Amino acid sequence: MLYYWLHIIYVYIGSKFLWKRVNLAKDFSRIRRVSVLDCDAFRFMANSKYFYYMDLIRLEITFRTDLYKNTIKKGKYPVIGSQKIIYKKPLKRWTKFKITLILEGWDDNWVYHRQVFSRNNEVYAIGFTKVGFWYKHKIQDIKPIILESGITQDEMPVSEEVLNFFTNDYNILKTSKK
Repeated sequence: MLYYWLHIIYVYIGSKFLWKRVNLAKDFSRIRRVSVLDCDAFRFMANSKYFYYMDLIRLEITFRTDLYKNTIKKGKYPVIGSQKIIYKKPLKRWTKFKITLILEGWDDNWVYHRQVFSRNNEVYAIGFTKVGFWYKHKIQDIKPIILESGITQDEMPVSEEVLNFFTNDYNILKTSKK
């Protein structure tokens, strides 16, 4: 957990003082390397690390845009409504890979992203996230937040393909046995 927080501090400092600002609406990519700390016993990146890198790239785009000053600085905190991942091939230790964050759209309360893990132009995994902002014990209306943060288009409907990934999440929670 310490490594996670140190990495977030690194991303925050880099975003504020070293790296250029980015456009919230455009695809955003970073090159990473699978380290020893990312691997399980079989020399491949552990499944949990994919979610770790998905967190980092979302936080980096938050810090490198006006989204940070319009949310976290005002006490509105990002929350994951749901996230899914589809694995195709494992990433081996020491290999470089690219993670690309793609804005899929938004509805009243949630922003949807696709996060593609690739290497040599081949997809290794794809993650999908549903993210909102929590303030005073409730999820916030997303449209004013993203418009204040630099997105100029009024609407960006989410594709049926992406929405279908999250359709039954609430029902599963509601009907789960304790």
